[in-house]
Amino acid sequence: MAAFQMSSWIPQEVQVTQVSDKSGPNFTGVLLGSHQLRDDCCYADWATALFNSDKRLVHLTSEWAYQLINDSLPLSRADAFCAVHFSSLATPGQLEEQQGVWELHKQAGLHSPVWVRDPSRAQLSKPVALARQYSQFPALSFPNESPKGFARVNMSFPALPAVSVCMRVQWDPEWDQVSTIFSYAAPVFTNEFQLRGQVDKKRQRILLALIIQGQHRPYKSFLPNDGAWHHLCVTWRRSDGYWAIYVDGQRRDTGSGADTPRDIHAHGILILGQDQDSFGGNFTEPFVGNVTDLNIWNISLEKGQLQALNACLPLTQEVLFRWNTNNISFDSVVKEVPAMIFCPVVGPQQRELQGCKVLGNWTELQHPLYGLADCSKPLPFICRSSRERYLKITEIAKNQSSQPTAFMDHLMSLTNNSHAIDGVLTGETSTLSLGGMCHLLDMSRQALEDTAQAEGEGDGGLQPADMLSLVQLLSLAAELPSGGGGGGVNDSSNAEELSRHFVSLADGIISQDNAPKWQAIKEVVSGPMDVVKSIDRMVASLAPQLMARDDSLLIHTPNIKLEVRQKTLEEGSTGSTFCGPEVESESTSLDCISVPAQMIHNLHNNGFRKLTLVNTWYGSLRPLFNSEENITMFPIVTDGSQRYLGTVLGSSVISTTVLGDDQPISMAVHFQLNHKPQNPSLSHEPVCAYWDFDLTPDTGGGWNTRGCEVVSRQRGSTVCYCNHTTNFALLLQVYEVQRSAENERALQILTLIGSGVSLCGLLFTFILFIAVGVPKSDRTTVHKNLIVALGTAQLLLMCSDWASANEAACLTVTALLHLFFMASFSWMLVEGLLLWSKVVTVNMSEHRWMRLYYVIGWGLPVLIVGVTLSVSLDKYKADSHCWLNVKTDMIWAFVGPVIFVLAVNAVVLGRVVMVTVSSARRRAKMLTPSSASKMHTFDLTWAVTRPVLILLPVLGLTWLCGVLVHLSIVVAYVFIALNAFQGLYIFLVYAVYNSEVRNAIKRIKEKRKALSFTNCSQPISFLPSQKAPSAMSWGHRALAPSSSPETSDTSGGLRSSTSTSLVIKNESFRQEHFVSFTFKPVSGNQVVELTGFKPSGC
Repeated sequence: MAAFQMSSWIPQEVQVTQVSDKSGPNFTGVLLGSHQLRDDCCYADWATALFNSDKRLVHLTSEWAYQLINDSLPLSRADAFCAVHFSSLATPGQLEEQQGVWELHKQAGLHSPVWVRDPSRAQLSKPVALARQYSQFPALSFPNESPKGFARVNMSFPALPAVSVCMRVQWDPEWDQVSTIFSYAAPVFTNEFQLRGQVDKKRQRILLALIIQGQHRPYKSFLPNDGAWHHLCVTWRRSDGYWAIYVDGQRRDTGSGADTPRDIHAHGILILGQDQDSFGGNFTEPFVGNVTDLNIWNISLEKGQLQALNACLPLTQEVLFRWNTNNISFDSVVKEVPAMIFCPVVGPQQRELQGCKVLGNWTELQHPLYGLADCSKPLPFICRSSRERYLKITEIAKNQSSQPTAFMDHLMSLTNNSHAIDGVLTGETSTLSLGGMCHLLDMSRQALEDTAQAEGEGDGGLQPADMLSLVQLLSLAAELPSGGGGGGVNDSSNAEELSRHFVSLADGIISQDNAPKWQAIKEVVSGPMDVVKSIDRMVASLAPQLMARDDSLLIHTPNIKLEVRQKTLEEGSTGSTFCGPEVESESTSLDCISVPAQMIHNLHNNGFRKLTLVNTWYGSLRPLFNSEENITMFPIVTDGSQRYLGTVLGSSVISTTVLGDDQPISMAVHFQLNHKPQNPSLSHEPVCAYWDFDLTPDTGGGWNTRGCEVVSRQRGSTVCYCNHTTNFALLLQVYEVQRSAENERALQILTLIGSGVSLCGLLFTFILFIAVGVPKSDRTTVHKNLIVALGTAQLLLMCSDWASANEAACLTVTALLHLFFMASFSWMLVEGLLLWSKVVTVNMSEHRWMRLYYVIGWGLPVLIVGVTLSVSLDKYKADSHCWLNVKTDMIWAFVGPVIFVLAVNAVVLGRVVMVTVSSARRRAKMLTPSSASKMHTFDLTWAVTRPVLILLPVLGLTWLCGVLVHLSIVVAYVFIALNAFQGLYIFLVYAVYNSEVRNAIKRIKEKRKALSFTNCSQPISFLPSQKAPSAMSWGHRALAPSSSPETSDTSGGLRSSTSTSLVIKNESFRQEHFVSFTFKPVSGNQVVELTGFKPSGC
């Protein structure tokens, strides 16, 4: 086995490489179980065989890689071969592709046609609702009560050099004796041509054998002993002794040789249901059951013609005998009864019977010549894949050949019995041992689990080549024929064992832990949907065997839930619902899919008798899809209110396959899936979709929405309707709230106005704090620092648009904005910490923590900005404006600390409100009972409202509205109004209505007015009234000095006595004016002289 060698490619050039492999074709990399891999030298051989087969030509162009497979296979197996090798059959429609195919043809020197892909077959391969499923035939019933029943064909037969006999047989399941279905006896030889059957009770099937001219063929072919109608055909020709037995359009046994050298004798008798021990008599080995649609030709029919007959399609060949009960004589115990026969009139089988597309040859101008050929005919074929995929496969194969992986070593140690997987080694699925495949699937699952455990412990883990091998293994196992060789696929227990091992291995492959591995092979494998496709094919093909004993089968693994159910259709049949398992999520509903009862009722009305439902739920596919890769889809919201960002997978995947009488049927379904957006700050619109494998065959398909629509939408889940069956999911279209140009302009103007007003308010507040001489304290110091940081940030925000034109200036402004807004929030955090210490812990010590406060307020922002700039300077700034880049993780250098500050300050505010409410309650208890209730309610309301209004601006809690900005344009206006006018709010609360500031201003006024008294003169004398001084009052009239004696004496007496000064505020004189009086005691009469000094010029 020669190691694969590759030369260096130039994209513009075309190169052809031939790979030779003496070991024969290899379907897949599952050679890893072979004893040949025991030696390290064989790893290169395995890597070569992983993606290459015998005499394979490779042609590379700038976009594609073409591989000519010179091993002839039927079309279905050729298509499967390419799919297993991550490619597809070539479609030579484009000029470049025609050139590539022509190069391979010329290099190989082929003269036979090759299979090519027919795009029109893709639509026919999908399940369709058949127009009429059953046709009525007259049938002959051979009862169990009498062994003498027979029927004779009334015609004279000529000598037959070739013959084909086809009929439909319904074997009675209770009859277990050897039976003769038909016998043809000639006058000269009785055992001329005969078909016999015997019951295999162990495997519940009927073994068939053909007798030709007395030569008894072995009992190898079979039909299920299930009581259903089956189409039987036997054919023979004298020229080469070829004979074959077909059951339901599939060849079950064949042979050839010269042991039948003559024609079948003429003038014989054909008897149905009995063996003729003599010519036309001595009947033995009776048949019990029903027979219809007997037709005889005097030629040997080909496979395609026999398949057409199985589908009730007419043949152009002239028939020797056509079924008509009027031309048959039968015994009295044999009854004529009607029979309903399944006959699909449209579908993929009909197209295949007409022939499949082949590339025959080329004209002199290198134009392709296409034709049709029997789809079962073995022909060479061409596989096509992208150049990138082919090169990636080759790279992985080379790496694997140089060093075996831990997974491969462990798997080889587990698969000691290499004989169990001989079919895998040769790639021949028709002869592949079912037991060998089951064993290999189970060992691969165990090796996968052991490798994952070792990886968790730090040892070598699963490699890309291992993932490719496992995906290929599943694809190969899914291609096992449902009734093929190897024996035992029809055994329900073996089929169930294969299904369980298959699903268990698939579960390990699509585990969330393998998400990085899927990304490593995304150039080769289209994604986890390849595994889903393999599961669909495997279960659909094995469904008849899985339902042979039981009506239901459930396989449940951590990531996959698979259920197969079968029911007999009858009047009043109900609908069917399948739900996934309960998962830990906020939603209380389950992922469910249902087939409406009306659809099932329609199947019954159309003649279906049996319904099989295959339902599957996949819970781990969402993380395996690359969230950064957008799903191509047109947005559904187009009113301009939101900006479309992309579409992502938002739910689990759920699927259903409907089989009517074991034939795939498409019908409408409803399904409900839960979805949880990854980014709650964005808007999400659910879209009902399904995976269309034929959408882009070269890439494995894609999501499609045709025929699906949203029925209803709840919080966290959506109900959908689709008019067909396949694999469904919910896609989430992600939108960002997009404001109109008018709103953007209004918000911009509001921001500028608010920032200007806020800046003025902060400036006036800072000036007042300095000018009026507010007493120094921790609180006022923190206020001043917050005002400086916030005011600078507002000033930079107003200037940021002017700096956007210059890259360096914009980067500087961005860094400064980041710094001062961070400083603002840091000082808001300090405000909260200080408030906690004063109100909650009642710590009255001054200047104790100011150093720590300065570190938090200025040191922490400098550290954050410096680290952010040093880590990623190129991703720091946004492209269109002077602020942090929100498309990268840089925005978290601002949002993260802000969220922390708001959370802490929210706790502080809540605790302060609790303390205030507690104080209000204590005050309310001191009130009189009559007013306690009314005052209690008022105090509690005010106790809650007052701290919230006072503390909101300095604690920054108004920024919490920023979390809800994406929900509505109204919230955006509220957010800008609250934060743009934050400086004005601080000015009103902490300057205008601050008691400390107001008291400081009053003290300044009082001091100035008291000092003005030193400049006052002009004394005024007042004579006391002779009346008793009941109350002191002052008149507004001007009092002149008296010259009376009383006055003179009093004046003179007062000057010689001790005096006392008193300053009394005179409300009557002039508002806010003060008058100084001197009191002197006088001897004799108790008279007090008051001398008032009115401030002059005041």
